[in-house]
Amino acid sequence: MKKALAIDVGGTKIYNTIINEKGEILTEVEKHHTPKTFNEIRALFEEIISKYENEVDVIAFATCGAVNNENNKILGSTGNIAAGYPEMDFNSLSKKPVFVENDANAAAWAEHVIGSSKGMPYSVMLTLGTGVGGGIILDNKLYKGKNGAAGEMHFKMRTDKHRKCTCGSYDCFEAYASGTGLKKTAEEISGDPDITTYDVIENNDRPMMKKILEKWQNDILEGIIGLANIFDPDCIVLSGSMAEFVDIDYLEKQANKEIVTTPFRVVKASAGNYSGMIGAALLALGVK
Repeated sequence: MKKALAIDVGGTKIYNTIINEKGEILTEVEKHHTPKTFNEIRALFEEIISKYENEVDVIAFATCGAVNNENNKILGSTGNIAAGYPEMDFNSLSKKPVFVENDANAAAWAEHVIGSSKGMPYSVMLTLGTGVGGGIILDNKLYKGKNGAAGEMHFKMRTDKHRKCTCGSYDCFEAYASGTGLKKTAEEISGDPDITTYDVIENNDRPMMKKILEKWQNDILEGIIGLANIFDPDCIVLSGSMAEFVDIDYLEKQANKEIVTTPFRVVKASAGNYSGMIGAALLALGVK
């Protein structure tokens, strides 16, 4: 059975492990702090790859940032990682084939092959964390758009420039549906600039905290309705650290009342915390 060395690259952490064609993690997952400079990041990649490349058939990266359709280059800035990172020559890192995919796209593929959207040809995955990531599966294929940048969840929730987004624009879905969005909603409703998402979640039986969570969840609902109307999916998969705090049944029931397309499911991700690495490995190994 073929194997991939999978490497997950984020702004603060880098993970690596070996994964087979079944999506099984075969070795201990190693964790590294993301270096601050381009040269240090490359050196870490080289160190990881030199240690394991003779044991695998391919190197598979799941990375922050949009990735081109040739799966060898990052498109544009990734924001929270060292300057110059998008210029990384991934193919030069190993004598083995190197495959690169956006981490949210890779996670969506893992859900499609072994997770909650398995057997569903049309699905959209939303990763609810500090930000919001997205991956789209259409007709059993990962949809990447004309250049590879599709799936960015930065469509508008309102038009009055109420809340600035990390992308530099205003009022994107991410600015409302993310963990950061929950904090902003909490600040606006409570009037307390020091309130945290932890405060809200730990005290969700209090009327004000309940109101904050309901507003945040309804913002997620609005996005889900829009995505369902555009893509007419079998399901929308929710993943990420914030997904555990939403009411899946409510979102599914309410969204299906309001959409103009056909009924769909809302499900929680099941491929696990390392779904990005699993999906990148499956894609690199050609597993569908």
